[in-house]
Amino acid sequence: MYDRLLNLASIALTEKEFKQETSRLWEEPYWKASAWKPCANKKLPTNLGKFNKNNGYILISANGGLNQQRVAICNAVALASLLNATLVLPRFLYSNVWNDPSQFGDIYQEEYFINILKDEINIVKELPPHLRSLDIEALGSLITDADLVKEAKPADYIRNILPLLLRNGIVHFLGFGNRLGFDPLPSKLQRLRCKCNFHALKFVPKIQRVGSLLVRKIRKYDAARSMLDKELLGNFMPENPSNELDAVSGPSKYLALHLRFEVDMVAYSLCEFGGGESEKKELQAYREIHFPLVIERLKNSSPISLTELRKLGRCPLTPEEAALVLSGLGFKRGSYIYLAGSHIYGGKSRMDSFTSLYPDLVTKETLLTPQELAPFRNFSSQLAALDFIACATADVFAMTDSGSQLSSHVSGFRTYHGGGRAPTLRPNKKRLAAILSENGTIGWNSFEDRVRKMIEEGQRVRVRGFGRSIYRQPRCQECMCKTH
Repeated sequence: MYDRLLNLASIALTEKEFKQETSRLWEEPYWKASAWKPCANKKLPTNLGKFNKNNGYILISANGGLNQQRVAICNAVALASLLNATLVLPRFLYSNVWNDPSQFGDIYQEEYFINILKDEINIVKELPPHLRSLDIEALGSLITDADLVKEAKPADYIRNILPLLLRNGIVHFLGFGNRLGFDPLPSKLQRLRCKCNFHALKFVPKIQRVGSLLVRKIRKYDAARSMLDKELLGNFMPENPSNELDAVSGPSKYLALHLRFEVDMVAYSLCEFGGGESEKKELQAYREIHFPLVIERLKNSSPISLTELRKLGRCPLTPEEAALVLSGLGFKRGSYIYLAGSHIYGGKSRMDSFTSLYPDLVTKETLLTPQELAPFRNFSSQLAALDFIACATADVFAMTDSGSQLSSHVSGFRTYHGGGRAPTLRPNKKRLAAILSENGTIGWNSFEDRVRKMIEEGQRVRVRGFGRSIYRQPRCQECMCKTH
């Protein structure tokens, strides 16, 4: 489909091989980004802290993977404050999609979490003895996602949940996926969400240690780099250059790419990717097993054409499309790229077009030894934490799907802790589809110009809009302070 454009990209990269690469590729294009500073952890006046009265206990059993669980945790913290309740350290549900039995303490530092939030809410590790034997479902205090609308408002909780809490002394939320809206919400609760996400959730030393090792291997030498390193790696932050030779060569700049082209994303999109009948059958079989609600919805609705799906920007970017965007921006063939996730649908052969343009591609599996990775085998959320670290501390982070939880959280973390020096590339899939629809005729110079304008538009410094995720877009008065 893109043979002509890929050939033009290859020619352009060859011509640029010995030319000086523009430094702007590795920098935030807008100075206003540096005007926003973290301040969700600033001290509150004592009268704005937690209430002495305790209305009961809140239990959360969060579903999904690492980043969905992170949302549930911070929403639970805000909810505990709203209802004047004590939060029991959140639990994670086991899923046959994620296949990870990890609990809170396997991923995050429990004592640190409790201590950072102690002035805001009460958090305990487990229920008091007199409540442990209760049949919560029989009491009517088990709340599933079916019992709450998505993006529920504080009033919904005050009206429907608080009476249960006051009557039974306990409420258990099962799933809790996106069950607290972003707006309208009191500023105190928004700030608390930010404090939880950007300050209270620290990875355990096991993850920090291997995350630090991974970052050092990507950069190819030890160098204390930024606030992002400090926040994510703690005591395992890389040290100063270890010898003069390293100091001269300096660390390798790297771009981290979250190429959201795993089988679940590909199947859910309903798009086609050039694999013919065998691809269609394979993806349909996957949908029937993992997305039965999608199958049911398709039976009761008019299908959208494949052309229309792509035109609307609903198809995940392929490895070929991601490579074309990077080459259109001017990244040279020798650019050092860390690939997050790495379970690409179609395997190695699907990446051939990408690696022909960008051969210097690494993953955690290629950089870490089997022994270093062994403690993380069969723990997908812990492996995702390593990707989170490598992406968040990168010189440039590129996403291919802005709706991805990992990409959203990484970009938000870079905005919050990056000091205006942590650029993120966000392709607009709808605009990109329009550009790529001309793949048979568009000239390379025109392609470059349109891709650059698309990316620069996505990098503009914007204040969080109403209803937008505070985890992805923390530039707002509850989370960050504007200095000038």
